[in-house]
This record gives sequence, C-alpha cells and structure tokens, in this order.
Amino acid sequence: MKIAFCGHSGFIQNSCDERKVLEILESKVKNEPCEFFLGEYGGFDSFAYSCANKFKSTQQNAKLIFITPYIHSNKLNKYESNRFDLIIYPELESIPPKYAILHRNKWIVEQVDIIIAYITHDYGGAYKMYQLAKAKKKEIYNIAPNNNNKL
Repeated sequence: MKIAFCGHSGFIQNSCDERKVLEILESKVKNEPCEFFLGEYGGFDSFAYSCANKFKSTQQNAKLIFITPYIHSNKLNKYESNRFDLIIYPELESIPPKYAILHRNKWIVEQVDIIIAYITHDYGGAYKMYQLAKAKKKEIYNIAPNNNNKL
C-alpha cells in the first residue's frame, strides 16, 4: 500500500490531527507493508513526516520515501538520506523548476492508493493535488475540521 499526504504549507501541527492520521493508518494499513510518499516543503509536510515516522516506529514493514521535485536540491543531503529509507526523483528534468512541485504531486497521485489531506480552502498546490486525487478516484481522507466534500 502506498500513502501520500497533501495539505497547506501554513498548517500548524496539533495532537488531535495526529491522532486522526494514526487512526486512519492503523485501520487501513494494519500490519501490511506500506510506503509513505513524503515531501519536505511546508508545515503539513513536516506533520506528515512526523505521523509517518511515528507509525513506522511500530510497523517494521513501513518505509519513508522522500519524493523530490528537484534533482539538484539542497534537500538531497546526508540529513535527508538519514531521515528517509529512500529518495526518489520522478524524472522531471524537462519541467521548469517553478512547476516541478506541481508535476511531482501529479506523479505522486498516480502512484499511491490513499491520500491523507488537510484541505481547508480551494486554491494552492495542495488543493490542486487534492482535486487531482479526487478526479483519479483515489481513497482520500481530509482530516481538516468541518471539511465539506464540496472542496
């Protein structure tokens, strides 16, 4: 099972949202092998890493995978390689750098089974990823409070 996250960069981490994510993971993954496709470019990405890492600490079959939009990135340093089991670059050389994250997100949506989201408004890169996942009929869990499925 492959799981990705999408949420707004201004997200502020809290224990209630962490509980929601861990409950989703426990109910969907159980003891099956899973891979978490993670980014590193905002508040929700940090939260997603924290949740995935916490889940991995209890599941030997879980892997943390950093999906980088940039082949030559300062994120691809020893620090990142120590935090992740694998780093993947989805061949985006022909994409202008300012569109790399958008194309990386499209690639992620194509690969995963489940998206855990925190979407509260209908604009921005996270919202675009969320909309693409809906169009691709991915299994989506929006943990934002009062999320309405009209987004």
